[in-house]
Amino acid sequence: MASIKKIILVTAAHHPLHKLWVKLLDEVSASLNVEKEIRYEDYVLLVEHGDTDEYGMAWVPQMLAELDDGSIKLLLSKMPLDKNLQPDYEKAKEEVLRKIKEIMGG
Repeated sequence: MASIKKIILVTAAHHPLHKLWVKLLDEVSASLNVEKEIRYEDYVLLVEHGDTDEYGMAWVPQMLAELDDGSIKLLLSKMPLDKNLQPDYEKAKEEVLRKIKEIMGG
């Protein structure tokens, strides 16, 4: 069974939702008591481990988890939207925690 070593946020400071993604990173890492890391525009990491479009291009922000075995798993690549097409922070947090539970075998 894998355990999470750290949560990585790949983002861009100029992105309109940057602060919301950082808040999500802070809350999730604190609730799990794991290390966190912010990388700015690390497209190589995202092309290798994150979501990409049909041309193989990655986008930011995306959240990943580094496991104790060194592997990296995608947690969230797009901020969910509510019925008013606004960012749904709570839904994003639920999705990340659900994905972490899956990764950890739960």
